Amino acid sequence: MYRTAFPRTDLRVVSHGVTVSPELAVGSHVSFIRYADNTILSMGELAVAETELHRVTGALQSHGIEQTAIHNHLLAHTPRIVWIHTHGHGPDALTLARGLRAAFDCTGTPPAKSSTTSTPAKKLKLDTAGIDAALGTAGTVYGNVYKSVFRRRETITDGSYVLPIGSGATTALSFQPVGGGCAAVSGDFAVLAGEAQDVLAALQRGGIEIVELHNHGLVDTPRMFFIHVWAVGNAVKIARALRRAVAATNATPAGGAEGGE
Repeated sequence: MYRTAFPRTDLRVVSHGVTVSPELAVGSHVSFIRYADNTILSMGELAVAETELHRVTGALQSHGIEQTAIHNHLLAHTPRIVWIHTHGHGPDALTLARGLRAAFDCTGTPPAKSSTTSTPAKKLKLDTAGIDAALGTAGTVYGNVYKSVFRRRETITDGSYVLPIGSGATTALSFQPVGGGCAAVSGDFAVLAGEAQDVLAALQRGGIEIVELHNHGLVDTPRMFFIHVWAVGNAVKIARALRRAVAATNATPAGGAEGGE
């Protein structure tokens, strides 16, 4: 699987008084997976301004790339951003990539950084050890945020194609320091229908705001749903509340910054 990210560093997004780092919630990513039958599956998520949405969907459709979900990740915020999940399948990765490039060209998205470019991890003003202990997994510094990822234990298929482990069904939780040991937290939980109410109840009890409950794909098995969340406060306390919600799902720590489908 090949994956690349496109942070929306051209936008200054503010939600509930917090300037949202691109790594926290305002970024796009696309993945390409090659299968044994020499076909390519592309899955992605594009963060677009509302003013860009119509042009982007038109570009995707004109290149045969499906839109499988259009929704929000943040509560009240400016400028208004919408997230589009994409799905493409065909014999040629370049054809899919050119279609996605046409969609990106309808936005102000800056070019992706070269995969060969590496920058030292920042020292974040967060109790990352406390977050790790609360969540039961080691997170990773990813730009301006600390990110923890859990993957589903099930085998997930997209139509007749088995998705790589951790692809398309991860719970990803990101912590952006806001000072005084506090963080703005944005994330999404990958859940089955039978888990959704327990997860929602755990989030509510923990004081975590629920942004949306929705799907990302159209032909996934088992059928996955995603709960997007938001919280601002003591980072370790929030992590403990999130851990209780994670415990209501069939997920296991994945570690690292990849994830967040």
